[in-house]
Amino acid sequence: MSRRPLRIGNASGFYGDRFSALREMLTGGPLDVLTGDYLAELTMLILGRDRLKDPDLGYAKTFLRQLEEGLGLAHERGVRIVTNAGGLHPAGLADAVRALAAEVGVPVSVAHVEGDDLTAREDGALTANAYLGGAGITACLRAGADVVVTGRVTDAALVSGPAAWWFDWSPEDLDRLAGAVVAGHVLECGTQATGGNYSFFTAHDVRRPGFPLAEISSDGSAVITKHPGTGGVVSVGTVTAQLLYETQGVRYLGPDVTARLDTVRLTDDGPDRVRISGVRGEQPPSTLKVGVTRIGGWRNEVVFVLTGLDIEAKADLVRAQLAETLEGVADAAWTLARTDHEDADTEETASALLRLVVRDPSPDRVGRALTSTAVELALGSCPGFHVTTPPGPAQPYGVFASTSAPATEVPHTAVLPDGTRIPIPAPPSPARPTEPAVSARPTAASGPRVPSSGPADPAPSAAASAPCVPPSGPSVSASPAFEARGYGGGAPEGVGGAAPAGSGAEPRATVRAPLGALAGARSGDKGGDANVGVWAESAPAWHWLRDTLTVDRFRALLPETRDLAVQRHELPHLRALNFTVTGILGDGVASGHRFDPQAKALGEWLRARHLDIPVDLLPPPARTEPAPAPAPASVSQPAPAPAPASVSQPAQGPAPVSAPQPAQGPAPAPEGTGP
Repeated sequence: MSRRPLRIGNASGFYGDRFSALREMLTGGPLDVLTGDYLAELTMLILGRDRLKDPDLGYAKTFLRQLEEGLGLAHERGVRIVTNAGGLHPAGLADAVRALAAEVGVPVSVAHVEGDDLTAREDGALTANAYLGGAGITACLRAGADVVVTGRVTDAALVSGPAAWWFDWSPEDLDRLAGAVVAGHVLECGTQATGGNYSFFTAHDVRRPGFPLAEISSDGSAVITKHPGTGGVVSVGTVTAQLLYETQGVRYLGPDVTARLDTVRLTDDGPDRVRISGVRGEQPPSTLKVGVTRIGGWRNEVVFVLTGLDIEAKADLVRAQLAETLEGVADAAWTLARTDHEDADTEETASALLRLVVRDPSPDRVGRALTSTAVELALGSCPGFHVTTPPGPAQPYGVFASTSAPATEVPHTAVLPDGTRIPIPAPPSPARPTEPAVSARPTAASGPRVPSSGPADPAPSAAASAPCVPPSGPSVSASPAFEARGYGGGAPEGVGGAAPAGSGAEPRATVRAPLGALAGARSGDKGGDANVGVWAESAPAWHWLRDTLTVDRFRALLPETRDLAVQRHELPHLRALNFTVTGILGDGVASGHRFDPQAKALGEWLRARHLDIPVDLLPPPARTEPAPAPAPASVSQPAPAPAPASVSQPAQGPAPVSAPQPAQGPAPAPEGTGP
């Protein structure tokens, strides 16, 4: 029996998101279900420390405050609430919600999902939680729960669980479940789907984006939209960006289903409406991911301000003066950020920042004594010496790792409103192995990428998911048809682009421009790894991006990745590439290993790097700066070479083979994330 689409919204993308969002979503328009995602790797560490102080805590306290008003609104409008705010203590939060309901006089039934907590199995762990699927949520809703509280479930399960309840799907409805999982992945990070953190933010008013919602149909397809009159924008671009966020490979592994991201199709469905269709599902893996947090040790930091002339010499002096103090410290890392400008008209813009970060198993070796020694240099070091903060004590830092557990050994349990406990069976084992559920730590990417030489928007294939060449391997060559269009070639380790020698094709006029003039990006963290999704908005730009942004060129553009394993995956239907950089974040966000510890801006750094881009692919404002040279041999030391004869008048020659014309206006979507 067919049923109208499920209208499901999101009111939180992280612990600390906009407090008023729950009320805004409940009053902004009709909904059937409202979800809230409060958990992340860092959040689990925060909740773990809360639980150490008080065993009755371990859940997101702000959710309760939001419910003081939101519980009555949801009851009046018949909206079910599903949230993972239960964190490490879903039963405790469920009890707190019942107490609040009694206090405010709202008759609601509350259920919760548990069984994810595996801390007792991991020696020395602060927290250890399996990522459960949506089946427990489905069972609670089928039992009539108005509010369902969970612990660590996958973010997308907050949507796929209610969808399975609404349409009475079975575990064998893999394509439908996969469609709901993809919709859930789009919704899970709140306003990132409605223009927040969006590469092309200047094209829209995103001062206060509205939160997203999905209209999910019985076949698993969905329309992503938002309440009328709310800020931000829902476009193919914003949805593409979120689909690429924190995903690794074309198979998005989940406890209920494996969603094939290379089958996702996006189409414009009207103002602030994007349709997701075509999603195919496969059996889920037989294991569940388990996120483990531990206290890794103690850390401290000092930031020295170096102003004016002789910045490098000043930094050398400070390092030398503290060398003896740092002897015996387990890890001491110096970074110099050259934020200074020559002949600056303000003192701040004339200054650079020298940052010292220390870590050690003992708080004494990196405590106040160390930072006080740094401050004692104030009158006997470089001219203009000062620091950004006073001496401080050492602080504990956490580390995150992922492992796995057989799904059959995790006691996934739905606790219904009447207290009945319903065990949730593990899905059947897959007929064939899929990608591992744990974060792999290879030393290099494996296997060459098969060059694409197919149609303008190629159909997905096994080659689409093949990782690129290893660090020591050759660069992937472009297909002959691609070279004939004048895009390919150049030194593999460089960042330019020119017609290959001997190809017989006239070089295409190019300009030296940032990659972001042509492509969008979205990046984020998965434990110690980072992912960077890059997409183009037109078919011609996609062909150039696909054959230009190899692993070698990615490493050349982002030198911090040169010694790390990098894998590349193609998503042709999204006109996108997805890169995974292994180990760039060390032990995860809580360890503070890197300046940008969650890799949130890694994609924007990539977009800011310059390379030679064909003139006719760029929007007019970006076509004014002629390229100084073809592909340089080095990012830091570009080799001089003659510029094209004319940027505005490309060299005349034979017509390009099957050269597609740049799209006019916004490009339509071509026809054809695991936890």
